[in-house]
Amino acid sequence: MDSDGNLDARGAHADRVPPADPPARPAVPPRPSRAPGTPPVPQQVPRSASTVAGWLDAARPAARPGIWRFGYRPPEQEVREKLAPVTVAGMLAPLVLAMVVWSFWRRGVVPYQFVLLRMFTPDDWWWGGTLASPKDFKDRAVEVPGLDALVVYDGIFFVVLVVAVALLGSWRAVVGHYMGRKPQPARALIALVLALVALALVFPDAFPGVGWSPVPVVAPLLSLTVLITDSYELMASPLFTDALYAVVTGLVVWPFVRLGAWWPYTREWLARRSASAEPSAPMPDRPRSQWPDLRDAGQHEAAELLTAEVAGGRMNDVDCTRVEHAFDLARRGAGLDAFRDTVLRQGGAAWTHPSGARDLPRRAARHDLLTSQVRIGRWAAAERAPQPYGDAEAALDPGVLGTSLLAVGPSGSGKTRTLVEPVTEALALQALTGRCAVVAVSAAGSPLGADDSFDVIVRIGAPSSVHDLDPYAESDDPDEAAAILAEALVGDLETVGAQGAATALAQVLGPYRTVHGHFPALPELRELLEGGEEALTALREALAASGNGVMVRELDARMRQTGAPGDAGRVLADRLGLLSRPVFADFFGGGGSSRSFSLRAVAHHPLRVRIDLPDRGHEEAGRLITRLVLAQFTSVVRESRRAHFACLVLDDATGTVTAQSVRRIQGLRGQNAGVLLALRTVADVPEALHGPLYGAVGCRMAFCGVTTWDGSRFAQAWGTEWVETTEIAKHTVFADQPMTRAFHALRKLMTGKAVTTDAVTLRQVERERWSASELAHAVPPGHAVLSLTTVDGEHAPPLLVDLRG
Repeated sequence: MDSDGNLDARGAHADRVPPADPPARPAVPPRPSRAPGTPPVPQQVPRSASTVAGWLDAARPAARPGIWRFGYRPPEQEVREKLAPVTVAGMLAPLVLAMVVWSFWRRGVVPYQFVLLRMFTPDDWWWGGTLASPKDFKDRAVEVPGLDALVVYDGIFFVVLVVAVALLGSWRAVVGHYMGRKPQPARALIALVLALVALALVFPDAFPGVGWSPVPVVAPLLSLTVLITDSYELMASPLFTDALYAVVTGLVVWPFVRLGAWWPYTREWLARRSASAEPSAPMPDRPRSQWPDLRDAGQHEAAELLTAEVAGGRMNDVDCTRVEHAFDLARRGAGLDAFRDTVLRQGGAAWTHPSGARDLPRRAARHDLLTSQVRIGRWAAAERAPQPYGDAEAALDPGVLGTSLLAVGPSGSGKTRTLVEPVTEALALQALTGRCAVVAVSAAGSPLGADDSFDVIVRIGAPSSVHDLDPYAESDDPDEAAAILAEALVGDLETVGAQGAATALAQVLGPYRTVHGHFPALPELRELLEGGEEALTALREALAASGNGVMVRELDARMRQTGAPGDAGRVLADRLGLLSRPVFADFFGGGGSSRSFSLRAVAHHPLRVRIDLPDRGHEEAGRLITRLVLAQFTSVVRESRRAHFACLVLDDATGTVTAQSVRRIQGLRGQNAGVLLALRTVADVPEALHGPLYGAVGCRMAFCGVTTWDGSRFAQAWGTEWVETTEIAKHTVFADQPMTRAFHALRKLMTGKAVTTDAVTLRQVERERWSASELAHAVPPGHAVLSLTTVDGEHAPPLLVDLRG
């Protein structure tokens, strides 16, 4: 377990990758020099021993994509809107009206009050010539049935009145609005008080000191029983009356049980009581600085040692994250014994990166390696921002970079300073933990990061460069090498097909490798593509002598096509001429002193690679090299499933995007890899590829200063949303009555305005999330509009982010 196979990088190929300037390996790894997750500003105070422990123990709650989780506090449940005064009035008005109607009803002055009662009862129950005067029958079991009918009639009207008040006044919604925000047990207590009030209205005799009459609930039920049974026997039975009272009590209390959430609160309270009554309560969760995962796996000795290392200030955030990553690999690979031995032997310095570095020399951004996030700014608290993003800090991580990111903004908008450099720095830090490999291609004259932050630095065209770039990515397949070179050389041309160019290259590369055992240097390849008779003849004779008839036929086909109309060899040779200038004589396998570096190494090792493009005067060659790097990267990351994330950062992707590269970028999210493309304008991409490019990337970022033409592409990619709009139209009031017209004329004379009325219209309309005009003119300086998509498919809508500070 001294190495997991991902950290043994030495040499120049995929299995041997050297550092940029190989230093003497110190006997004791260097001590961390700064607090984790903070930039090295001059005013920074010295790091205390508890800083790393506090950083490990800090809360990192789950959050939406793009939210900085370190110390993040999720917003509380959305506060419900306050009820409008008209809503409260609408609740009280039916209640007041119902009380007036009930008062009139009790006095018997409501018009046609007893019509329904007389329709559904016998006439002999009532005295003739009266509305509802009940007769007295001495010879019947029920002496005054009309009186009981009146009681039932009053009860039915009371129930109808209560239901009408509840529906018209929206009492259920209003009471639920206020009670739903109350915490327990206050909610249950308030519901209990309301239930007692309701019971006091129904059973006033059960509450001492209450002097009002009961509401017609129990009496109508008893009178209905008398009318149904035509007898008073059940009323005289205590069992029946007690059961009836119990049922009425239950029906009255049940709404308040629901309102106060008594049953859920009771179950929760009983669960807490039972948990507290257990004799052996579980131990509280250990903080992360005490390595609880290791203890749960039985690695108590390793956990105690690492806890002491953290407490003693001998580990930084890179060390902690690197050891956690190694533990995850050991747990999945059943190598816990080897993991323990390595930790006991090397402590916090175990599994140090092959470069010997345990941190970057400088940090310019805030990082949280446990979540693999880098902070890039703060989400602006705008009206269209969802609640979790309101004033939260913005961050990027491999989860979103795995879907690739396209950033567009003019020169000076801050793409490099606020996005490319922080992301490159974060990926370089994560590479030290063994979880990431990064390839950063710097624009001419502006390298990304310090030299000692990278393991391999390829300075194309610089005599001082330690490394050279293998144009074939250490491939041993002529067809694969030909496809990569064809994409780099003619991928941006519409006059030459990529398939034809790859075929022409394969017809030369295959025979040459068969004879010499390796692919040709670029000057030799150019000569073969140009159709040099001596070179082709010598190669054919060597093939014929070896008896390889297949390769002889390949070379003969190339010789026949040389100089023919539509031959791709001449165009390929012309493009290779850009890389055959004297300044590149020692590069691309030209035989210089630089060690050849294969980009295939990033698929196997957590390397930090920076490729510096040639300086001024070689812009077209720089674009060709960038296309070559992109083609090699998208090809090599498909080889095998890696445990680490691989990312390519292009500070200037002008002239890089081709039809083939767009298709390959779209497939990176399933290969644990991603690309960051920075463009000054979308016009640097062929117009036919605008739509496919925006569809291939999952994250899109528009900086301030983009043109409306660029903004229209973002607007199309982000689509539309349904919003509610309010339209107020003012209409002049025309009066019909002379007196009213006179008042209106006087008011217009006094105010100078005609009498109008407002017509308010609420509509659901579909509008663009961000229009081209808003992106071009409404994005403030130092801001950008960013949308994110994770590899799991979770989305963050396009929102304004403040990149300053």
